[in-house]
Amino acid sequence: MFAGVGYPAASVLLGLFLLVIVIRRRYLSPIADIPGPFFASFSVLWQLWAIVKGDIQLRSIELHRKHGHFVRIGHEEVSVCHPDAVRKILLTPLRKADWYKVMALPDHRFQTPMSEVDPKRRVERAKNVAAGYALSHIIKSEPFIDSAISLLCNRLAELGQSKQPVEFDKWFNYMAFDVIGEVTFSRAFGFLESGRDVGGSIANTRVLTLYVTLAGFFLNLHNWTMGNPILSKLGLMPQQHIFDTTLGAIQTRQKNPDVRNDMLSLWMQQLKEYPDRFKEQDMYGVVNATVGAGADTISATLQAFVYYMLRSPGCISRLRKEIDAAGTESGKPVSYAIARQLPYLQACLKETWRFHTPVAFGLARIVPEQGLTIGDRYFKSGTKLSVNQWVIHRSTELFGADADTFNPDRWLGEKGQAIEQYYIPFGAGYNSCPGRNLANLEVSKAAATLVRDFDVRQVDPKQNWQYEAHFTAVPYGWPCYIKRREFTTEQTL
Repeated sequence: MFAGVGYPAASVLLGLFLLVIVIRRRYLSPIADIPGPFFASFSVLWQLWAIVKGDIQLRSIELHRKHGHFVRIGHEEVSVCHPDAVRKILLTPLRKADWYKVMALPDHRFQTPMSEVDPKRRVERAKNVAAGYALSHIIKSEPFIDSAISLLCNRLAELGQSKQPVEFDKWFNYMAFDVIGEVTFSRAFGFLESGRDVGGSIANTRVLTLYVTLAGFFLNLHNWTMGNPILSKLGLMPQQHIFDTTLGAIQTRQKNPDVRNDMLSLWMQQLKEYPDRFKEQDMYGVVNATVGAGADTISATLQAFVYYMLRSPGCISRLRKEIDAAGTESGKPVSYAIARQLPYLQACLKETWRFHTPVAFGLARIVPEQGLTIGDRYFKSGTKLSVNQWVIHRSTELFGADADTFNPDRWLGEKGQAIEQYYIPFGAGYNSCPGRNLANLEVSKAAATLVRDFDVRQVDPKQNWQYEAHFTAVPYGWPCYIKRREFTTEQTL
């Protein structure tokens, strides 16, 4: 209460203050003429509510179809779906929105390329860890990725034999976590072996995803509370399970006599050779990000692949013929050397990533000092422009009248080459996802192996999945029956 001012008067003053803010933001902003939800015109309330409800990507698609290329989704943020959006916003090295700073886990001391908002510094941070994400390095772990895929297949076959429904949201997450363990720490976490959510990591990750997505809008509050280093040291922050998992894996790895030349080995070598530019906390931050972000995105993609293929029986038959004709060995995971060369498989996977991009949230950048023009619209310095991958990928202007249809054939031939410039499941430009090589390898191998070796049907074919789309669009809730395929002599080697 102000000195000498009663509660009623103070309430009136506060109300007037808020009204002035609302009027200024809604009617006097340089982006006031851009259409969008009412609450978005003076606050971030629309985004927060859409995130909590878990359908922000679908709402964003609807808004763009209603209003066109530009939609105001915050008092200082515009969502852009324009043919020039990818080139001028993502491929141009613009500063990222401060929201990304929340991606430093467990707190601001643990910086990563993802949490860095300055383009030049982000590139420098990425150089420190690039070797670990390179395909030439990841491919060396293929035998161990094969072990995880084989164990997944054994577990699925056991469930099939016992006629128990399979919950793919669990099992694909188990595999993804174990693969990350193998590639990063030379040791699986044990999800597939135990058949359970070890340490509640999956459940905790989904809670953390919602928290981080919301906390990015309130960075100061986050830094003083859950992102406070003091709470990190006391083990009280919501990110604790990731940090504990990472710390435990590193400690176990240090005792492992069979350590391979894994990701962590390369990053520890960087730590020794370049201590001035790559510090221990940076290394921990990158490992935390790899473990925290890798599993859900892989699981979401594989679930989407199975789900949409089940609804496209012609696609399954055609894909099986391609895989069977490739001369793969039944009972062993399909090699990446073969999987990457199967055009229809890769078209099906591309269409899966287009149709159900794991990241549901817009990728926001800041207009530079000189301003930015997209189409016939000029944006002043400081405006946030975001590109939502779901919106781009479902654009009928960019992907044709059948953009809402799952159609792998769109990626074959000249048409596929023409739309490649708008294909951004891993982002684009300097801030594209560093884990895309691992994702492509893991998903290609697992998808090809599952299609070749198993018959799958939903318990209730009419049941649509549910999914939460806070930052990552994670499907769940559509159990299936599964059984191994019976191969003829001609189909096996």
